[in-house]
Amino acid sequence: MEKNSTSLGDYGKKPFVVNIDRYTRINKNFRTALWTGEHMQLTLMSIPVGGEIGIEKHDELDQFIKIEEGIGFVMMGESKDALNIQNRVNRNYSILIPARTYHNLKNTGSRPLKLFSLYAPPAHPFGTTEAAPEKE
Repeated sequence: MEKNSTSLGDYGKKPFVVNIDRYTRINKNFRTALWTGEHMQLTLMSIPVGGEIGIEKHDELDQFIKIEEGIGFVMMGESKDALNIQNRVNRNYSILIPARTYHNLKNTGSRPLKLFSLYAPPAHPFGTTEAAPEKE
């Protein structure tokens, strides 16, 4: 099933074909679960200018991130204090994060950092939507 409209919601557990570039670019939420299956989840993210995901690690899942728009800086490592893998990233980059790896992604550009992420297995409840953080 291909979605012709761009209605954001969780279409999980059914076959789904999507223009991921278009959906990623229109997403204004910090995080939107677009498809949640039994063994994998697709989320869209929009990280505001100066914002970040925050240092985290997932003990039981691997993660794939693809930057669709914007500029950022990714850090990964074995501990919060040793994020020694560091790279500038933009729309030409993908990031692969093995389970048990600390990581953070910061928006260092002048517009929202738009990306999609695959989690295997899913990391968030079906239908997860998190609004963009309020500006201070």
